[in-house]
Amino acid sequence: MSKPSSFSLRGRKALVAIKDERDATIVRRQFERLGIDIAIWEPSWEPGANIDCRPDVTLIDDEFLPLTSAAQRAALGRSPVIALLGTETPSRLKLVLDLDPASFLVKPLRSAGIYAALVLAFERSERTNELKQQVLKLEQRLRSRRIVLAAVLQVMHTHALAEPAAFALIRRSAMEQRKTIEELSAEITAKGSLPRAAG
Repeated sequence: MSKPSSFSLRGRKALVAIKDERDATIVRRQFERLGIDIAIWEPSWEPGANIDCRPDVTLIDDEFLPLTSAAQRAALGRSPVIALLGTETPSRLKLVLDLDPASFLVKPLRSAGIYAALVLAFERSERTNELKQQVLKLEQRLRSRRIVLAAVLQVMHTHALAEPAAFALIRRSAMEQRKTIEELSAEITAKGSLPRAAG
C-alpha cells in the first residue's frame, strides 16, 4: 500500500487545541476547505479518560502547555505536532520543544501559511519515521555483525584457522544447513562450537 502524499490532506483527522476563538475559526475554515476532519481538544482530559481521537496531526496552542496529565499527552498519539506560538520567551519555547513539533504557526493566525505548515509537518514526520527505520536496521545489522565476528573468532580458536578460512567454513555450513550466516553464528556462540548438519 502506497503512503499518502504529504500534499494531499483530504480525509485526514486533526486534533485542534486553540484558545482564541478567532484563531480557531480561521483554522476550522481552512481545514474545511482542505477536507480535514477536526476534533476539538478538551483541556479537562484526565488520566484514564476514554479518548478515541487518533489524529493524523495536532495543532496545539502554546497556552495549553505544559501538558500535565498522561491523558493529555496520550491524546497526541504519534501524530506530528504543529505548535501555535504566541510568545517567543525561552521558557515558552522550551515547553514547545518538549512536544518535538514538526512545524509551527505564529499567532494571531492568518489563513496563509496553514497549508504549508500542514504539508511540512506531514513530510517531516514521514522523513523522521523513515530515518528511525533506517537506524533500527543499521542497529540490527551491527548486532548481527558482532555475532558473526564472535562466531568467526570461536571457529578460528577451535579449528586453528585463519579468519578468511573460518568465515568460509561458517558460510559453507550455513548453506548446507539452509540457515543464514547470522543464525548459524548465533548457534556457534551459544554452543561454543560449530553445529553439524542433521542427517
